[in-house]
This record gives sequence, structure tokens and C-alpha cells, in this order.
Amino acid sequence: MKIGVTSQNFRTITGHAGKTRRFLVYSPGEDNKPVEVDRLDLPKEMAMHNFRGTDHPLDELDILITGGCGTGFINRMARKEVQVFATSETDPVKAVSMIINGEELPAAEPHSH
Repeated sequence: MKIGVTSQNFRTITGHAGKTRRFLVYSPGEDNKPVEVDRLDLPKEMAMHNFRGTDHPLDELDILITGGCGTGFINRMARKEVQVFATSETDPVKAVSMIINGEELPAAEPHSH
């Protein structure tokens, strides 16, 4: 299982998932503890808001955690079979741990354009 986290600063969960270009990627490790397995630092044209191709690095994720996104982004990722969680939690490791352990994340404020 690969779990991505939007993180423009590579430290906290950030919002605006469609425009984000930096992601932390985790997998469950020993005792289901999150293990960082990758960092994505994508060029501007690879932000999902701008991307119109068919092969994107986020397609490899099973789950994406973000601080905020719109329904268009959620639907677009669902078509790629990536489940999106928008949360007010800011700690990537804590949020990923909660997902791995089947806990519900605190919801983010609704996002609209």
C-alpha cells in the first residue's frame, strides 16, 4: 500500500492538492508504522490542476491525504482508483498512522473555488 501526503514543505500536510507539486509517500512498515519510501518534487506542469496526460506519479498511490481539495480533484483521483482524504491533521506520520490503523481522520474545512 502506498499512501501519499501533500506537503509543499516536506514537513506538514498542506492543502490545495490540485496545485501541490511536493508529496511525501509512505508504506506500512514493521508493526504497521509508517515508513517514508519516497518524496515527489514535481515540475509545475505535473501539478494535477495543469496535468492532462495519462501517466502521472500519483497514479501509483492507493491513498492520498491532503489538507484540502475540491470535489473535482477527488473525482479525478477516484477515476485513477486513488482514495482521497482531506484532513485538518497537519502531522503526516500521525495521519498516515491513523489511516493504516483504520482510524478516522479529522475532516478538513470544505474547499470551494
